[in-house]
Amino acid sequence: MKKLLITGASGFLGWHLCQLAKQEWEIYGTYFSHSLEIPGIKMLKVNLTDFQELQRIFSDIKPAGVIHTAAQSQPNFCQTHPEESHAINVTASCNIAGLCADNSIPCAFTSTDLVFDGLNAPYRETDSVCPVNLYGEQKVMAEAGMLERYPMTALCRMPLMFGAETPTAKSFIQPFIQTLQAEKELNLFIDEFRTPVSGTTAAKGLLLALKKVNGIIHLGGKERISRYDFGQLLVEVFKLPATKLKSCRQQDVKMAAPRPADVSLDSSKAFGLGYQPLSLREELEELGVLIPNS
Repeated sequence: MKKLLITGASGFLGWHLCQLAKQEWEIYGTYFSHSLEIPGIKMLKVNLTDFQELQRIFSDIKPAGVIHTAAQSQPNFCQTHPEESHAINVTASCNIAGLCADNSIPCAFTSTDLVFDGLNAPYRETDSVCPVNLYGEQKVMAEAGMLERYPMTALCRMPLMFGAETPTAKSFIQPFIQTLQAEKELNLFIDEFRTPVSGTTAAKGLLLALKKVNGIIHLGGKERISRYDFGQLLVEVFKLPATKLKSCRQQDVKMAAPRPADVSLDSSKAFGLGYQPLSLREELEELGVLIPNS
């Protein structure tokens, strides 16, 4: 089996990717702060912002491909810690693309739908980027820097992702479910729209992109939905108490990082390559068996 290096294997998406990829690759996963063991995966503690360390990993492992999911992906944290987040989100990403170029191996990178300003959705790969927060800006810089170093990079713009809790990470639905089960108030935006997918679907898209894509690809789901409507779907599928689910608007909630209103992705290019997200209801029904007390 060929060797695949997955950065950020302890993250939500990285963990789901390891589960799927180990069926056809020998996986080396990196982590930095969240140590964990994943059966069948060789886990390595690596500081990706240390270029010498990064070089050593490449020369020791000699991977046949790299999927770079490691990031500081909390927009509010990036907004308040610009230098720290830039080091991992931009500098390390460009260095990884350079090392993949040196070794002529495929490289896939997880970018974000937040590279857009939310005013002209749904967005295609050819639409111009215009981020409204620092996290989005950093991903734009990483995209440009990686393509400059290695035009063969697959830049995968990821949507909002949900799924089963992993040993070291949750998705946004776990706190939603806990809040509703406890019959506490849950306020969700009616004016923020995304095209969500499950972690498993996203992982399938990344493996497809690694094989088939050079340049930008959108890996969104097939449905545009608001946070509030997604909450209503959760209530239906998991039979949760609905009385405390309330609607609110972005302007009602003070956040460090500004948020775009609608960054729905047009992913028809990926669908044409064989990327097939299920409907959100189907995704959630499949998850239902994995989530306790639902």
